[in-house]
Amino acid sequence: MKTPSRIVPLVTDGLVDRVLRQLMSGKEAMVYVVQCGDEIRCAKVYKEANKRSFRQAVDYTEGRKIKNSRQARAMEKGSRYGRQEQEAAWQHAEVDALYRLAAAGVRVPTPYNFHEGVLLMELVADEDGEPAPRLNDVVLSDEVARQFHAILLRQVVRMLCAGIVHGDLSEYNVLVDSEGPVIIDLPQAIDAAANNNASRMLERDVDNLAAYFGQFAPELLTTSYGKEIWSLYETGKLHPESELTGVFKPEETLADLNEVMQIIDAASDEDAARRARKEAARHGDLSG
Repeated sequence: MKTPSRIVPLVTDGLVDRVLRQLMSGKEAMVYVVQCGDEIRCAKVYKEANKRSFRQAVDYTEGRKIKNSRQARAMEKGSRYGRQEQEAAWQHAEVDALYRLAAAGVRVPTPYNFHEGVLLMELVADEDGEPAPRLNDVVLSDEVARQFHAILLRQVVRMLCAGIVHGDLSEYNVLVDSEGPVIIDLPQAIDAAANNNASRMLERDVDNLAAYFGQFAPELLTTSYGKEIWSLYETGKLHPESELTGVFKPEETLADLNEVMQIIDAASDEDAARRARKEAARHGDLSG
């Protein structure tokens, strides 16, 4: 096929030999199957902001590191340069997340290069070397559904231990190769420690998995893995192999009555002292 204009620089620089075909068109990018020497890989071409259906909501971008103050000011003003930098930051978020997650042992496509706004990465393939299907296109038995659900929960935990929440995880952002599920599409990845929406996003990701796999294994619909995982993370007890139960009970601590009374008494004393100072000042004004 004709080489798309956005991939021409990769061909010119010898990173891609030729484009074989278009693989998919998603809400934020076009993906092509490309020949790179002896290997077949993917080239993800990000759509321009005004052509994407997935918007860079502040819920996702909150807490992301900005290179410098000039870039931050430009983004805030919404200038042309600022929009370009914001777009570059959105794209780099996926590249950075892929490298971090691959290093943490999370099953994601291996990233190879990011050049001129195009991400060159592994083609996740099935046993026949064909592009792997999405999870929503795979017919599952109840047993396999439970198995895949457990695998993906473990991947979510590994991601969180690496400081990342997917933010848009569902059956549409998971491929299934010969070894099982592979998580894809991470431009909206969230910094778990810096984003105030991280806990809500994580719970939504996990609830999406439960809702999908619950069609095949209904008992998964009543689990609370999201709250359990976040609670372990928040208390510093989460690690890649943490045992999960799917049950979450908020800790209920009884109030210390003596401590409460001390706080009330201290507040009362402070109020009395404030009134006394005010009264003394008033009398001083009258006598003057």
